[in-house]
Amino acid sequence: MITRLIETQLKEALLFSGKIIVLYGPRQVGKTTLIEKLLSESKLPSLQINADEQKYVQAFSKADLRSMLQVIDDKQIVFIDEAQNIPDIGLNLKILHDARKDLKVIISGSSSLDLAGQIKEPLTGRTRTYQLFPVSIRELRHQHSIFELKERISEFLIYGMYPEVLTIQKTGEKSRHLDELASSYLYKDILKLNNIRYSDKLFKLLQLLALQMGSLVSVVKIANALDLSSETVNNYIDLLEKSFVIFRRTGYSRNKAKEISKMDKIYFFDNGIRNALLQNFTPWDLRSDKGALWENFVINERMKNNSYDQKLVRSYFWRTYNGTEIDIIEEENGKLTAIELKANNKITGVPPSWVQDYPEASFQVANMENWTDFLM
Repeated sequence: MITRLIETQLKEALLFSGKIIVLYGPRQVGKTTLIEKLLSESKLPSLQINADEQKYVQAFSKADLRSMLQVIDDKQIVFIDEAQNIPDIGLNLKILHDARKDLKVIISGSSSLDLAGQIKEPLTGRTRTYQLFPVSIRELRHQHSIFELKERISEFLIYGMYPEVLTIQKTGEKSRHLDELASSYLYKDILKLNNIRYSDKLFKLLQLLALQMGSLVSVVKIANALDLSSETVNNYIDLLEKSFVIFRRTGYSRNKAKEISKMDKIYFFDNGIRNALLQNFTPWDLRSDKGALWENFVINERMKNNSYDQKLVRSYFWRTYNGTEIDIIEEENGKLTAIELKANNKITGVPPSWVQDYPEASFQVANMENWTDFLM
């Protein structure tokens, strides 16, 4: 069992906050396993509800307090897994929460689009929200030495950080599992739940985004390549982001005359899923996309750390029209940190144009030699 960094926060919030706990995250990152562990350790009578089962969907979707209380009975904790599958779950949880203040409720979802839309208004002020990611390097550090982690870095970069992938020994089995997981994302979570008209176009869009990972993305060019409108492509990208497949980074800019800020970069929540979409599990030493994989890996690890540490950090990239670029810009409490990523052991200097415009900012390099210090 991998100890998750968010575990203590969730336990305290569940037992003492009096709020409905909402846990978002991609499919198969360990949400259910983590919550089941919390329920077991709490020693309180609990009920686990699978929102795919019709009997629970009926009981928790018709605004009938009596029906819900009959299901819950004398339980003190209720866990609703994949709660987005229950219509009007937000309204019904409001009724339940207001009637039984003593009841502790935790819900999970692998699509923030479906779940957030249902709970935002009815449960305003009644929730506390968290996000679980694929396993982080800091979490693995509890079980492995730094030497062992460095020995496995090429594996992490190719096959990603999903819990089950980390436990599979054979590379062929890793790739097969990732293929199935990518298909589950696409066909079960996205196409089925959102009634996509052009399913083939969505898959091609994902492949194009995978090929352009870490590069500036032109929605207009992608729309032309797929024979879709820019509005449709933007809607698909938004859907993929809310389904925890990809996320966007915007450009940092104070000087719009020379800094690019209108085009985004797109990253994947996990290298393994990205490589599965491209059917490319070529070993690290033979890769032509080392820079993109390294950038995606470090940016994800940084995002996990900031989220679990509950830091209010805004993350960007920085690029000028003449091509000067820094991979990560973090802004926290008015302080800027610039981070350059290198998929080798190089240490580069800070770009003069960055120093000129942002002399107060700090600058770091994360490379294949110092990455464990940087991420832990």
